[in-house]
Order: sequence, then C-alpha cells, then structure tokens
Amino acid sequence: MSKKILLSGIQPSGKPHIGNYFGAMKQFVEMQENHECYFMIVDYHALNTIQDAKVMRQNIVDLATDYLAIGLDPRKSVIFKQSDVSEHTELAWIFDTITTMPYLARAHAYKDAEAKEKEISVGLFNYPMLMAADILLYDADVVPVGADQKQHVEITRDTAQKFNHIYGETFKLPEAKILPDVAVVLGIDGRKMSKSYGNTIPLFAEDSEIEKAVMAIVTDSSGGVPKNVYEIHKLFRSEAELAELYKQHEGKYKALKEALIEDIKAFIRPLREKRKEVADDVGAVLDILKKGGEKAKEKASAKMDAVREKVGVKLY
Repeated sequence: MSKKILLSGIQPSGKPHIGNYFGAMKQFVEMQENHECYFMIVDYHALNTIQDAKVMRQNIVDLATDYLAIGLDPRKSVIFKQSDVSEHTELAWIFDTITTMPYLARAHAYKDAEAKEKEISVGLFNYPMLMAADILLYDADVVPVGADQKQHVEITRDTAQKFNHIYGETFKLPEAKILPDVAVVLGIDGRKMSKSYGNTIPLFAEDSEIEKAVMAIVTDSSGGVPKNVYEIHKLFRSEAELAELYKQHEGKYKALKEALIEDIKAFIRPLREKRKEVADDVGAVLDILKKGGEKAKEKASAKMDAVREKVGVKLY
C-alpha cells in the first residue's frame, strides 16, 4: 500500500518558537516515518512581509537549518524552497482565473488586515491561491497546519473542486491535520503564541532567554493554578505529573515557573546543540535544499503538464 502524501511549509520570517514546534513542526518529524513528505520553505509567500534580499537569504538558510535540527531527514523527506519550483506561481495564476474577489475577501488574514486598516497588497489578498497551488501540485493527502490555517486548506479544497468541475478530474482533495490538544499554543501573555505579538519562547533559545521569557508569563490564577504557566507546562509534562507538582506548590507561582524553566531547558538543550552542529556546514544545508528542489520540480512539472493539457494551452 503506497504512503499518503504530506505537504507543509513555513515562511522564512524569523526564529521559530515552541508554538511553531508543537503546533506543526513536531508533526512533521513524526509523520515523515510513514508518509511521503514534502517540506517547503515558502519564500514567495514571505515576500509579502520581507523585502530585503539579504534578510531573505539568511532567513531561508536559517529555516532550512531549523528543519534539519528538529529531525527532518532528507533521506526520508523532500526539503526544498518554493522559489525553486516555478510551477507554484504558474498554477496560482491559473487558479486566479477561476476565483472571484468576493470569495477571497472571506479569508481570515485579509479580513484581519482590513479590520486593522492596513495597506493590503495584492500578494496578501491573493496568497490563498498560491497556498492552494503549493498543496495541489503534489497531490497532497495530508496538510499539517495550525488551527488558524485550517481555512486555507478549505479554500484549497474548494479551488480543487472548482477546477475539477470546469476542466475534469485533476486534483486530489487534501485534508487538514490538526492535533486538537496543541492546535493553539498560548504565549507568555495568554494570547496565541506569535512573533507578531512578541510573546514567544524561541525554539532554540539559550538558557537565559528561557528564564527571562518564563518569568514574564502573565500569572492568571484560577483555583490556585496559574493558568498560562500550566497551559505551557503541559506541553512538556503529562497532566498526571503536573497535578502532583501544582498541588505541591499551590499558590507558589515562582516555584512553578522555576519548574517550567527547568523542563523547557531540558527539552530545548539537545535541539539547540543539534542546530549549532548543522549550522556549521552551510554548504551541506544548501546542497540538501538544491537536491530537494530538483525532486519537487520533477513531481510538480508532471502535474503542471497535465494541468496545461486540461486548460488547453498545451499544443506540442
């Protein structure tokens, strides 16, 4: 029986945090064992927010290094960057031609930007179509995403169905994969952990960074338990273990934060050391990306050839 195809991607937009890891990256590592995996650095998506070539180049290398440090294995998975596969933007344009503006105006990211009266680029408005192309080019069965990205998988499914209806059966309908108990990881202020909120605990943080972040967690108590501390702590220990710990230190928020600090340090330390090891050989990282791009291009090219045939632009 053939393996199901999994695809996901992360923007090269800065340092990952533990919310990225438990919300998506941890699933990547686990699922590469029994899926045919494509892990993509979505650098064209990132152009909506990063318009500095030097920063972009460094962020791409950093994210590839992060992928390898958490345990993604190029012998088991295809690790590549979006811009190495031109079929992504070509297919996005074809999807643009069958998608209406009112439909895209329903996207959460667009509505959020509009509500905040931000100046909205065409790229931001349109990025669900590029995301749909990212996924559908590889006949993905499974797309591991955070809860806030679920709508984009639904948009992808709608787009596939619409194309199939107009041009005939072409695209597989993917399923979003969300682990419900870690779908949204809380930040140190009690909101969703996000770089834009500045409330994160970096995934490869030094010990001093961990101490500073944890001590800054807002202690919203309920029944003697600091809720925000507990919500982060249960990522690192079972709730059965935590029940005893929190009972023992009821009301002693400093002691509970210190226990959380030690647990996070123990978790992050080996990841941090592995990342330093990978980062020592940038040439090897780039070689993995280049070879991954070649493999991804082969699959995407075959799919795009079928799409061109369906829409009638393939003549020879």
